[in-house]
Amino acid sequence: MDEIDRKLIAHAQNDGRASYAEMGAAVGLSVSAVNERLKKLQASGAITGWGARASAEALGLDLLAFVHVLLERPEHEAAFRQTMRDTPAVQECHHVTGEWSYLLKVRVANTAALERFLTERLKTVPGLGRSHTVIVLSTVKETPALPTE
Repeated sequence: MDEIDRKLIAHAQNDGRASYAEMGAAVGLSVSAVNERLKKLQASGAITGWGARASAEALGLDLLAFVHVLLERPEHEAAFRQTMRDTPAVQECHHVTGEWSYLLKVRVANTAALERFLTERLKTVPGLGRSHTVIVLSTVKETPALPTE
């Protein structure tokens, strides 16, 4: 991946609806060269997909929480991971170092929905030792864009 590829990725992350002509003008390439590079970047896995970014608030998902999870034993990990993959409220699930096994990013409508997630979904997973939930009061920065420099 060269500097032009990185610039194309940065441009696509900032404005995924930009035309190939606009992207080409930004990085000094023709429309066909932009098309070819973007196809190669997608084929190589550097670009993993295209889509809209929706507003959580517009969708009624006003509560953001982070949940630390401790699993009792490794044999419970497969069921836990599958449950998290199958749960729409879980935006992210990270296997982490330290005293916790996983860190979850969860978006739900309100505290009642968070309580339902915790009691009816998370705490029913076999092997859950304990969890610790932190509710976000406000967000200073949140971006799906990766640094390209």
